[in-house]
Amino acid sequence: MHNLKNRTFVLAAVAFCYAAQSITGFAQEKKKKGDSAASEHAKQGVALIQAGKPEEAIVEFTKVIEVDPKNPHHYSNRGTAYRAAGKFPEAQADFSKAIELAPKDAMGYFERGQTNVIQNLFEPAIPDLDKAIELKPDLVAAYKFRGFAQIGRSDFDKAIADFDKAIEKSPDDPQLYERRGFAKRSLKRWDEALADYTTAIEKNPNDPDVYNKRAYTYALMNQYAKAIPDLETALKLKPDDADTKDRLRYAQAQVAPPPPPVATPVPTPEPRGLMTPINIGIAIAVLIILAVIVSMLARRKKTETTSSRIQ
Repeated sequence: MHNLKNRTFVLAAVAFCYAAQSITGFAQEKKKKGDSAASEHAKQGVALIQAGKPEEAIVEFTKVIEVDPKNPHHYSNRGTAYRAAGKFPEAQADFSKAIELAPKDAMGYFERGQTNVIQNLFEPAIPDLDKAIELKPDLVAAYKFRGFAQIGRSDFDKAIADFDKAIEKSPDDPQLYERRGFAKRSLKRWDEALADYTTAIEKNPNDPDVYNKRAYTYALMNQYAKAIPDLETALKLKPDDADTKDRLRYAQAQVAPPPPPVATPVPTPEPRGLMTPINIGIAIAVLIILAVIVSMLARRKKTETTSSRIQ
């Protein structure tokens, strides 16, 4: 079941959604205050952010700040635009300014904390997210991003606790189950991880990444046959994913029956000739025995001949 670049992309997308919601609320608040110029620039800034044009949104939010420099929400708005443009130092400076102007407002701490999470700066993110939760205990996003940070720190038990809290408040968010499943899998709590991945799939059946993660969990359990359907589904959703193709081939190879053993031919022994070391030895022994017998017979015959002459 996940690399830092992909995780950063996902977190950035989530942060963008929260930013759009926050900015809309801030713009409406400003509009209520009756400052038409600032309200118009804020409205344009929101529209530009939602259209994926953060650089242009920065210009509009800067104009809002020029009109009303003491409002912390304007700095938070511009900070989210800077973050969407990948200008993290500028974003952090704006969030810090918002905190300076409104130290009791949870959103400044939350925005600065999640910006650190997006940059994989997990340690400095935790205190800001802690403060955001202290000031606004029902802020689901703060629990969610603190859970992300705890995963980044490999503190999986704390991550699970944060996702538990977030799920209590937002039970329909599939990413909460997916991330909690990852944390449980990292602790080798296989069955619980599978249950979370299954819930995430039920809530969003069109995400190939979660099928891959559930399949990987099955693979870690040596249950490759169960991994194969998930990998096949992931490929249907994302047919050009080379990594998923490789994983599927590997899983299929693990469940394929082994090939039948190849019979090893037994070599036929070559016929031996008569001139073997053993046969030669026997022949020599026979010759020696025959020579002795002949010698003994010759000596006996000679003795008998001599005796007859004497008689």
